[in-house]
Amino acid sequence: MLGGLAAAIAAAVCFGVATVLQAVAAGSTPAEGGVHPRLLLRLAGRLPFAAGIALDGVGFAAHVTALRHLPSFVVQATVASNLAVTAVVAGWVLRLRLAAREWLAVGVVCLGLALLAAGTRAESPVGAGAGVRAGLWIAVAVVAGCGFAAGRLRGVRRAAGLGAVAGLGFSVVAVAARTLTSLAPAHLVRDPAVLALAAGGVLAFLCFVTALQTGMVTVTTAATVVIETLVPAAVGVWLFGDGSRPRFAVVAGAGFVIAVAGALALAGFGELFPAVSD
Repeated sequence: MLGGLAAAIAAAVCFGVATVLQAVAAGSTPAEGGVHPRLLLRLAGRLPFAAGIALDGVGFAAHVTALRHLPSFVVQATVASNLAVTAVVAGWVLRLRLAAREWLAVGVVCLGLALLAAGTRAESPVGAGAGVRAGLWIAVAVVAGCGFAAGRLRGVRRAAGLGAVAGLGFSVVAVAARTLTSLAPAHLVRDPAVLALAAGGVLAFLCFVTALQTGMVTVTTAATVVIETLVPAAVGVWLFGDGSRPRFAVVAGAGFVIAVAGALALAGFGELFPAVSD
């Protein structure tokens, strides 16, 4: 279990640092008219963005590892704490000063994670049946359709819509990863959940980066965090039987709420990133 917690924290650190690098790169790149893969090609040549992608890759591996050993709600709340990492790293890299309320939010996140760790029990991967696999691909199709629709919006609706769609895509990744009973290459190439995981991840990342170009990082990040945390957590409890240690349900539940609330409180710090409005 401790290995799973360490992996979840490592994922949060990698994602938090990557967000700073990608937000700076996306904000200094001319915006696309909608959600288009061309944006990723344009950003790929920028060193901060490439470094962020590399960190995302490491974070993704750690995320999948954590999901194989811990309940989804624990992993997703821990990953959501990457906003605390983002705030601290952005303050250092961009020479921004964190206010007292932001340091308080960082402390709240840490408290929530401590409570989650205290109430957590170990879990094992749960193989996906035909119904779960079909559900994953339906979700991928929904993400693609909603992403296209959200990309045609403007202003705050565009940022919130794309952020929410990105959160749904990342939810597909989390649920699919929870079903991987083996990470052996011979197993992965035969598992349909792996393709759904990859498709959901690419779509989510494209929507998230596109949303960052609006300059409304708070709206985007908050929408993404809420969806990518609550949806996999609910699916894990309902479908996979995720739970807490005996008699620690209240502790784990409180930790989940506190950690997510602290993360959302830090979303506003993102508006200080330089960005190019569309």
